[in-house]
Amino acid sequence: MIIPLMTLNIYINCIIQINARSLEWKILNANECVKDQQMLKINVGRHMATAVAATALSLLMAAPSFAAAQFPNKPITVLVPFATGSGSDTFARIFGNEITRETGQVVIVSNKPGADGTIATREAASAKPDGYTILLTSNTHVVNKFLLKSLPYDPIGDFKAIALYKKPSPLVLVVASSSPYHSLAELTKAIQENPEKFSYGSGNSSSRVGAELYKQLIGSDILYVPFKGNAQGLQEVAAGRVDLMFSDIGAFIPLWQAGKLRPLAVTSTEELPFLKGVPTSAEAGLPKLQIASWGVFLAPAGTPDEIVDRLHDLIATAVKSEAVQTHLAATNSIPFSPPRAQVLPFMQEQTQQYAEIIKKAGIEPK
Repeated sequence: MIIPLMTLNIYINCIIQINARSLEWKILNANECVKDQQMLKINVGRHMATAVAATALSLLMAAPSFAAAQFPNKPITVLVPFATGSGSDTFARIFGNEITRETGQVVIVSNKPGADGTIATREAASAKPDGYTILLTSNTHVVNKFLLKSLPYDPIGDFKAIALYKKPSPLVLVVASSSPYHSLAELTKAIQENPEKFSYGSGNSSSRVGAELYKQLIGSDILYVPFKGNAQGLQEVAAGRVDLMFSDIGAFIPLWQAGKLRPLAVTSTEELPFLKGVPTSAEAGLPKLQIASWGVFLAPAGTPDEIVDRLHDLIATAVKSEAVQTHLAATNSIPFSPPRAQVLPFMQEQTQQYAEIIKKAGIEPK
């Protein structure tokens, strides 16, 4: 059967108008659509309905790309599982400003700290998967899988990885500036001889996992002293009440510059440009002492890939901006925006590393 071109065009236009307005792409009843608008007064046969349905199906298949092209067309909420003023919070706000500059849409940063980051993360996992609610978190996201007994979400399965935004940052092993130990080798020897005399502080999961890895590599156990944050723990190390700590770079630098802490090694294979003279763990004699902290943007698992790709591109563009570059430099971080396809494998690799360290340490989930 030959379908008159005008008739088919009228049907297609009707379908497009309704769907484009709502962005809910469904195959509509062509007969009712035309009837309601009184656009056509001929009897539609079975063959024509089939043709129109096929056309609508092709529109349905093209819908994700159309939606991605229009994204974002309303405010985006970035959930942050850390307090206002934290490093992740500051990054979220700077990235939000750049995304707003690029798209014209407002980015709302919503801080929901507490419960080891699970409050914000659970909300992100259950959010509508449309790209308008995303999560900015850290490696704590995957470490929690092994430290918390009943996690209300799957850190990998319930999310889609969007983007990394800075190069994974190694930790730095520090002691007080008044400590008798001036090298990692000296500290290790002393611990191995009298492990019961030593303690380590930790204010987050990265710090603890770094210390546990160190203990495993040197074959000695030392006392774990938990703190509410690395800043508090570093103050105790500086005062000599705790012997050592694995700290993130940003928290350590102010006390180092004030002459209160001494760095013995960084947990990386490369010397850091802003820590000239501080040896890598390999140079210090423990090449397997490799651990890093990192930050990542995530979306709910059901978010269409086209939307996630669009979010990745927006973040990658923001990484190149002067505002983000300046802040990264100020926090001694290195810009890093790999292809989206590399983000999930990186997270899976890190998860496996944490699993092995925590299992070997015998740490029971709480």
